[in-house]
Amino acid sequence: MNKDIKKIAIVRLSALGDIINSAVVLQYIKQNYPHATVTWIVEDAFAGILQNAKYLDNIHRVNLKKLKKEKSFKLLKEEYKKLKNIADFDIIIDMQGLIKSAIVARILGKATHGFDKKSTRESLAALLYHTTTDIAYEANVVSRNAKIISDALDIEINEAMIQKKEPLFKITKDFELRSDSKNLAFVIGASWPSKIYPKEAVVKICTALQEQCYIIWGNEKELEDAKWICEHSEYATLAPKLSLDELVSFISHMDLLIGNDTGPTHIAWAQNIPSITLLGPTTTRMTGETPKNIGIKSPSAVNLLKINKNDFSIEEIPHQEVTQKAKELLRNGL
Repeated sequence: MNKDIKKIAIVRLSALGDIINSAVVLQYIKQNYPHATVTWIVEDAFAGILQNAKYLDNIHRVNLKKLKKEKSFKLLKEEYKKLKNIADFDIIIDMQGLIKSAIVARILGKATHGFDKKSTRESLAALLYHTTTDIAYEANVVSRNAKIISDALDIEINEAMIQKKEPLFKITKDFELRSDSKNLAFVIGASWPSKIYPKEAVVKICTALQEQCYIIWGNEKELEDAKWICEHSEYATLAPKLSLDELVSFISHMDLLIGNDTGPTHIAWAQNIPSITLLGPTTTRMTGETPKNIGIKSPSAVNLLKINKNDFSIEEIPHQEVTQKAKELLRNGL
């Protein structure tokens, strides 16, 4: 441990699930560096999830997606100036490992740490780091997050510690839920159509479980599907419209969450809520697995270096298998 480190910057720009899985390191940083301040650099669109992250002192928002879209030199200059104005860190840790995140880290200072060229898809990023971490790209993302922070700050974060982690986010809102049944949530949306479990199967699971099932939605298409599910199962109820902050609190009140491989599903793991993640074109590499946070993978093979977005094999996951796993988790009271 380096006692000279007082100001730490974490660069993890996107996406929602990756940010959630990365936030686990904050508690271990504070345990070892209780007097250090931790600043997180994040894309503006995802900053809301960090609003109530425990042990995080500052959030700095960037808008690189807008910059990429508009290709504005003025906007580029503004983003660069904002980063330089906060560039006063003893160490900058790039947990993303992309060229764009490495550039952001390098603007913040020279004391940069990131993945080496063998450990990331964009190997050129490693040229911008002062020190690096060597871990297989195929390794579980939570393990990768723990390893890069452990190396950068010379602290220990092992699997046993992660299994016993405290919830990553504060609960800021209470919800009145039914007390005469278990309360379950379904996350029915995802960033790609091939990651979405069929709504017809969701109906069958809700009906088979005979518990209070809240259908979480995030946009108009998901709202339409959620209403359809509620119309076809007496056990399904439309979840309220939720901000990112409210979503964390809502999921934290559940007995079980079932969802596609997407950010809101990862919140359950983050908050130590039992969960089942349904996976088609992706693998459990992207999830935090525990005895109460499990993944059910479709039969398809996955190339992590070239994800097939046309792999709709998630539709082949039997709804009976999901129902059985859900009953086991609820029965065991994990």
